[in-house]
Amino acid sequence: MKTKACIFDLDGVVVDTAKYHYLAWKKLAKKLGFDFNESDNESLKGISRMQSLEILLEIGGISIVQAQKEEYAEEKNNWYKEFLAGITHEDMIAGAEEFLTEVKARKIPTALASASKNANMVLEKLNISKYFDAVVDVSKIKRIKPDPELFLTAANMVGVESQYCCVFEDAQAGIDGALAAGMKVIGIGDPSVLKGADIVIPDFTNFKFDLLP
Repeated sequence: MKTKACIFDLDGVVVDTAKYHYLAWKKLAKKLGFDFNESDNESLKGISRMQSLEILLEIGGISIVQAQKEEYAEEKNNWYKEFLAGITHEDMIAGAEEFLTEVKARKIPTALASASKNANMVLEKLNISKYFDAVVDVSKIKRIKPDPELFLTAANMVGVESQYCCVFEDAQAGIDGALAAGMKVIGIGDPSVLKGADIVIPDFTNFKFDLLP
């Protein structure tokens, strides 16, 4: 079926903000007295801040009350935003802006569907809001990936039925959510890690709209 709308995750798909999340989580882990490495960080991709915190605490063997969790999550987010202050177009995934430009030139509706509450801040910082007709983040939904609600909401916002949407994702939770929504999926990353996607590509270098399934 011909793709009539493109739905993009943000972190790791359009912009490489994963390193900033990692640095912020690592800083929190150090504060709590344990080490957090890049392998640990893989398990945090595509999920919410509070879910990520729960995994981090489990890795550190730490049990705390909910109020303390919320305080730590806020502290992590403040560090993340500090790191983000230095973000530039060089932090965009290779070929992403060129692909977005092509999609917009074809007048294909686009949506950003991200687990990040900082999505709009990143778009504004890089001046790339113009590429997206709709932005859906966790503030607009009740259930997070791998639940399909995020993607179904995005499809609804751009007025395209789910079977005609193609999702771009770098996390397994996102791929699972897109498949549950009945959408086509392009994985961005390692094919040995990302399962179930129609295609997996390392980035958008030389990737064209006509290559969509």
